[in-house]
This record gives sequence, C-alpha cells and structure tokens, in this order.
Amino acid sequence: MKIWDISRMLSNDLAEWPGDEPFRCRVTSEIAKGATVNLAAIGMSVHNGTHADARFHFDINGDPIEKAPLEIYLGPATVVDLSEAFVQSIEKHLVTREDLRPHAEDIAATSRLLLKTGRWSDSTVFPKKIPVIAADVPAWLQKNGVKLVGVDLPSMDELDSKSLQNHHALAEAGIAIIESLDLRDVAPGIYNLAALPLKIAGADGAPLRAVLWRD
Repeated sequence: MKIWDISRMLSNDLAEWPGDEPFRCRVTSEIAKGATVNLAAIGMSVHNGTHADARFHFDINGDPIEKAPLEIYLGPATVVDLSEAFVQSIEKHLVTREDLRPHAEDIAATSRLLLKTGRWSDSTVFPKKIPVIAADVPAWLQKNGVKLVGVDLPSMDELDSKSLQNHHALAEAGIAIIESLDLRDVAPGIYNLAALPLKIAGADGAPLRAVLWRD
C-alpha cells in the first residue's frame, strides 16, 4: 500500500501567517549532554502548517475544533489538479464551477475535495497572492454532497479579506475546511484520506497529519 504524506513540514523555517505566532521547536534535554532522554518543546499557532479550521475561527458562536465530527476527516477524497491552469496564467485567481464540473461525478462519489493549485510550492516563503474559490462554488459543492474541502494554500479567502466570505459560505453549506496541504507529489484521482485534527479544548483550529492512500 502506497501512502502519500500531504502535510507540510513543521519546522523553524516554516513561514507563518503574517503577524501570527511562528512555529518554534527547541531541544530541552539531550542524551549527548548526559540526560536520560532527548526531549523537545514546541510553540506554535494552531494554524501553522497543514491544519483544520474550526467554525469558531471566524464565527464567535461556532464550535471549537474538539467538537468537529471526526468522520468528516476520514474517508474517500477526490484530488482535482488545477495547477497547470494556474501556473500557465498568473492572472487566473478563481477556482470556478467550470473548473470542477468535469470532476463532478468523482467529487459527488467521495464527498471530499482536495484542490491542487501549485501556487504555494515553498513553505518557507509566505505567498503574496493566492487563488480562491469563486463565490458560487460553495453552493455547487453543497449540491454535490461535499462535506470537506482542502487546499494547498494558506486560506480559503483572499489574504487581505476581512469578511472571510468563503469561510462563512462553506460553513453555511456544512463543509469543513483544511488549509495548507502539500499536494505536489499527488496525481489527480480518488484516494483514501485521513486528516484528523488534534483534540485541543476551545481552539479555533488544529494542526493535522494528512495522508492519502490507495488499497
């Protein structure tokens, strides 16, 4: 069985969202210096690297991450590769229904969609601009039974967005969000997905280890 790790590496070089807490890992105990064990300690934002957004992230009345139904993050998923279109045209900035419609049958069959745009290849450099889903996409996804959307980008919305309209629209459609996936080595198609968020009380999101596999 082949497994594809689609999580970004958490390291001290990882680019955090501007103004957010950076990821930091430090060694606190070393066998080489006489300690019984090696130990490390970390400090981070729950949105560093590959993570799930809880509704509480953008809705004061939304549920925190520990209340997220785990079954949403475990099951079949369709990877749609739009990287060629986005790389060929730097002006292209929307994922549209027309982009997704050729894959509608697979998307509906799996109820989980992972979008590969190829627009964030270097995790150490935060992107200046990212593509986002068009305003009518959440309703189309809901119509096709989608319950989770993941992207290889740091956000579902424009980086300077204050309204976070896509976050809200997806939540209203009952669709969970995963951000900052690493899909570079993944071909389009149907896979099994496991991407369980950490159980953190009261948090607005959580890091996760996302993997794909085929039986």
